[in-house]
Amino acid sequence: MKLLFCGDVVGKAGRVAITRHLPDLRRQLGLDFVIVNGENSAHGFGITEGICQAFYESGADVITTGNHVWDQREIMNYIDSDPRLLRPLNYPSGTPGAGSGVYEMPDGRKVMVVHPMGRLFMEPLDDPFAAAEAALAGTRLGRDANAIVIDIHAEATSEKMAFGHAFDGRVSLVVGSHSHVPTADTQILPGGTAYQTDAGMCGDYDSVIGMGKKAAVARFTSKLPKERLEPAGEEATLCAVYVETDDKTGLAVRAQPLRLGGRLSPHLPA
Repeated sequence: MKLLFCGDVVGKAGRVAITRHLPDLRRQLGLDFVIVNGENSAHGFGITEGICQAFYESGADVITTGNHVWDQREIMNYIDSDPRLLRPLNYPSGTPGAGSGVYEMPDGRKVMVVHPMGRLFMEPLDDPFAAAEAALAGTRLGRDANAIVIDIHAEATSEKMAFGHAFDGRVSLVVGSHSHVPTADTQILPGGTAYQTDAGMCGDYDSVIGMGKKAAVARFTSKLPKERLEPAGEEATLCAVYVETDDKTGLAVRAQPLRLGGRLSPHLPA
């Protein structure tokens, strides 16, 4: 199976990168399943129903989010009606939406997506490791699901790395989101799980993690009232992680970063 995980989409520039490039990527790479992290897609803060539909029409199969999931209030009334839009798994019981799901492809193969959020330097939530264990209970890679992907939305690289090793051999891919900076550690762990600490963002990299430079710099250098952060608006780089899995085991046989457009050096799977 050929999987693609696209990192945090930031603002209009990031949305354009997804809608412009994803249809061609699906064809060129023969992608079977695509996950997009869309938590910053609505002008940098949250996501809307309309944006979800635009991503689905462009070729996304599932959308993950993160700590900005509720920034657009309309999503609270929408998320229960859309099983392909996931909020963080380890929110308290009773929170709208779901943090994991199993999705059947037209050919009958199944992909499970699990979306925990870290706790180091983040909101105080339930234990993400325990939540992921509970979500995976009874689901075995290669038997109950042809592929399993974990999007760990976290600040600390150590927490993301610990997640990779904790679930190595039991899932197809553990990939980090949230920091908006692609890391250079794409690899297949000893147990056969593909891993990258952070996929990076789909956004304009002439910025401060996707936001306009002037206002972002002022927040670090001045104690005066702060100008509102606005997403940077030039051409975005689509940053993603590409994984191929073994059809029998569901484990990774190939993992590579993908970068397309914008300021970062391009990299496409051979």
